[in-house]
Amino acid sequence: MSLEIIYQDSYCLLVTKPNNVLVHHAHHSRNKIDEKSLLQLLEDQLGIKYYPIHRLDRKTSGIILLASKRSYVASFQSLFTNNQIQKIYFGVVRGFSQEFKIIDSPVKGRDANVYKEAETHIKLLDKITLDIPVKPYDTSRYSLVELQPKTGRMHQLRIHMNKVSTPLINDAKYGDKNHDIMYGEQFGWKNLFLHAGSLEFTHPFTEEKLILKSSFSEDWIQLFEKFSWKNPLI
Repeated sequence: MSLEIIYQDSYCLLVTKPNNVLVHHAHHSRNKIDEKSLLQLLEDQLGIKYYPIHRLDRKTSGIILLASKRSYVASFQSLFTNNQIQKIYFGVVRGFSQEFKIIDSPVKGRDANVYKEAETHIKLLDKITLDIPVKPYDTSRYSLVELQPKTGRMHQLRIHMNKVSTPLINDAKYGDKNHDIMYGEQFGWKNLFLHAGSLEFTHPFTEEKLILKSSFSEDWIQLFEKFSWKNPLI
């Protein structure tokens, strides 16, 4: 598997994480032998060890930022903790999304007993009605949305989209099984339609302003063509 390198310098690397790839294995993970993590794939491809600054869910694709040295991690992490980095995701959801909506609703953190404040901004980019029945309706409706998380809680976007009754397609945990089955049977698309599309920030070491984008996978490209939706990253 050859990974898309978006940006690389002596301090950091930005790369596209594919669907269904872990950023790194837990220390005692049973999957270490069965499957390679993003960090292992990068070391194989580039011969360099990198350190993740933030995370993406296994099923989420898109841009991720890594540091080339452990000592650089804190400087890059401060961009996230101080809200100095703009993250834009794209999702395909069931139903018609509102033109613009702010969701300000707590979600559970990694400690499942503690809820933390979470905010997501949703913008509708396009929508479609398909003459394909999905129970209990004779047709099916979908929206392409731009998502800007203002906080970084675990599963935040997936939980928030479910909360407003427009769950992400192919989200086995928070989505709609009937629509997910239809996407697989009709189109062969089985990956989660959530993609971290871009990061915008000022480099903490070089002070360069960076706007970096991550290419969509083949499922997304096929969907844009099938639904006549414009690729929002072009």
